[in-house]
Amino acid sequence: MRPSPVAAALAALLLSAPVVADEGMWLPSQLPEVESAMRDSGFQGDPGSLSDLSKPPMSAVVSLGGCTASFVSPQGLVVTNHHCAHGAIQLNSTPENNLIDDGFNAATMADELSAGPGARVLVTDRFERITDRILADARGTTGRAYHDAVEAASKAAVAECEAEAPGYRCSVVDMYYGTDFHLVRQLEIRDVRLAYAPPDAIGSYGDEIDNFMWPRHSGDFTFYRAYVGPDGRPAAFSPDNVPFKPAAWLTVSTDPLAEGDFAMLAGYPGRTFRHRSAAEFADQVEWQLPSRVELMTALLAAIERGSAGSADAEVRYAAQVASLKNTLKRAQGELDGLRRSDAVAERRRQEAAMSAWLAGQPDAAATRADIDAASEVIASARATRERDQLFALMQAQTQLLGSAMRLQRLALERGKPDAEREGGYQLRDEARIEAALRQAQRRYAPEVERAILAELLARHRALPADQRVPEIEQVFGTDAAATDAALESLYADTALASEDERLRLLAAAPAEVQASTDPLMRAAARLQQAVLRFEDADKARAGELLRLRPAYMRGMIGHARSEGRAVYPDANSTLRVSYGRIESLQPRDAVSWAPLTTVEGIVEKHTGVAPFDAPGPLLDAIARRDFGATADPGLGTQTVNFLTNLDTTGGNSGSPVMDARGRLIGLNFDSNWEAVSASWKFDPRYKRAIHVDARYMRWIMARVYPAPQLLAEMGLPLDGADRGPAPAPAAGR
Repeated sequence: MRPSPVAAALAALLLSAPVVADEGMWLPSQLPEVESAMRDSGFQGDPGSLSDLSKPPMSAVVSLGGCTASFVSPQGLVVTNHHCAHGAIQLNSTPENNLIDDGFNAATMADELSAGPGARVLVTDRFERITDRILADARGTTGRAYHDAVEAASKAAVAECEAEAPGYRCSVVDMYYGTDFHLVRQLEIRDVRLAYAPPDAIGSYGDEIDNFMWPRHSGDFTFYRAYVGPDGRPAAFSPDNVPFKPAAWLTVSTDPLAEGDFAMLAGYPGRTFRHRSAAEFADQVEWQLPSRVELMTALLAAIERGSAGSADAEVRYAAQVASLKNTLKRAQGELDGLRRSDAVAERRRQEAAMSAWLAGQPDAAATRADIDAASEVIASARATRERDQLFALMQAQTQLLGSAMRLQRLALERGKPDAEREGGYQLRDEARIEAALRQAQRRYAPEVERAILAELLARHRALPADQRVPEIEQVFGTDAAATDAALESLYADTALASEDERLRLLAAAPAEVQASTDPLMRAAARLQQAVLRFEDADKARAGELLRLRPAYMRGMIGHARSEGRAVYPDANSTLRVSYGRIESLQPRDAVSWAPLTTVEGIVEKHTGVAPFDAPGPLLDAIARRDFGATADPGLGTQTVNFLTNLDTTGGNSGSPVMDARGRLIGLNFDSNWEAVSASWKFDPRYKRAIHVDARYMRWIMARVYPAPQLLAEMGLPLDGADRGPAPAPAAGR
């Protein structure tokens, strides 16, 4: 395989091409190249300094492993979204002490609650290009051999990195679909505690009805605190641990906001697919999104059936239900958006233009051959996609069966040298596996798990005969009656509902685990045969795509460069920066939405019935017009949320939104309905990001559910009483 010129082409492109300020999830290392565009947009700092992960503000931005957060005090105080902390809130809730409904406010650090053994705060301090090292042994191979060479080189780089720096977690990330590889190093803080959370009626006001919608009125914020051992190194939860002292933390702005103001966001966006092929765009619109909508709807109905009449089960599955609802609504919005923008046809036109340009290039024939070969590999996965989706959900959406599968796989992998173990089951991963096994206890009810599996198994039975998994039929039967009997027996007789038993098996020798007579463990052992068989085929396909996709990227980047356009890598959970401005939205003919909402909207929406059941203390404070210094001087009232044109996607939840001086002005928590499809296609007409205003956070913590100890810690005014009651808003608002 020829070394790809993509990296050099991209660097040259960034130096010469104009950049659209509101589009782009830029790597920090790219920001010096777009310095002029950032300054033209209003940034008042040094864009070059943003490429240094050891300096503020970037060193204050952290990953939670699926969400983003940021340090806001020298005592390890971390702010993120309420929905990002929902699992921790649920984990500490019972029907008698329901923190979801009541909120939580630790009066002192000693009162803070563990966010759970799986909670993490990850602080990135290294991002290094290692492409030649990763591809050295892969070049000249194909398929599974290519995959294995890349995986072996990645594991070796990770092992070396973690050996050099105990307490850090390292990873190798793929940029531009197999073209470029980087080593990422992150300090892994393992003792994370809940410090403050507003009631759910504030944190998720409007819930699924308002999800992805504007105007929005959600106080989607929560505070964690990061703790380390007395020696300052990461450690598991212990009463002896002390607050982590970050190298930097964000200052919370006390200035007003207005349309047109510069805004910048830093965070860890999960995945975007903007550089995928037209065939993949078509699959997304024609199959993946419609099937996801239908499946998520069915799983939510199954959980509702299983938890009916049980307040305890409802609490246990609250976080899972919230996640499924979010996935469902996002999938429907993405489908609508891709259809609205005619994304498939547009990508086909782009590919046609790229092909025309490519025909005139010296290596056109070889590049075209690789692109066509990649298309064939992509098409080959369609034959088993329904089966693969159902089998994956059986493992991901269950607690006990999922635990049994983890235990059996770990037992298998423990028989290998660590470097040869499957990713996710190496020594470095065992603490996370233990955390998942422990957390299962608070997120499991037998009747709900059985209902989930019954739904998925019914769908599996409906597949064509050649797509059904023999091992699933051997465990669960081939008809509805056999499935019901199997589920009844498996869950009545298993001992895995006991945390002690799960942890005993975690510590047991591999042979003992594999010989377990527990019915769920036996089922997992049988199902694992299918997992391993499917993995072989998946890895061969993945290796071919790693080898072939760079040709498509060469064509796309080369064509973009010829037109003076820049290309940023698709998001992949690495630290990115987006910048733009506070901006209104005109989503449809004769409809225009202002970029800021106010507490008047909370009252307008209030019905007294969830999800529009605003708490009494909030309504009382609004009625008193008890806003103080956090009121917006132009609007004459308290703001709640605001819009920007920043480029965001899943994983950006909790990302700090900063002003032109790098001060915190809000937290990202959502996209508007018209822009949910931005993970595949960015449309500047509709793309907006929705943020909770830092002034609303301050007001809630000062006047509604007071947390003066945290305001003082962040160096903020304790009550803002210098202004007194705000005047009534102007007529017509």
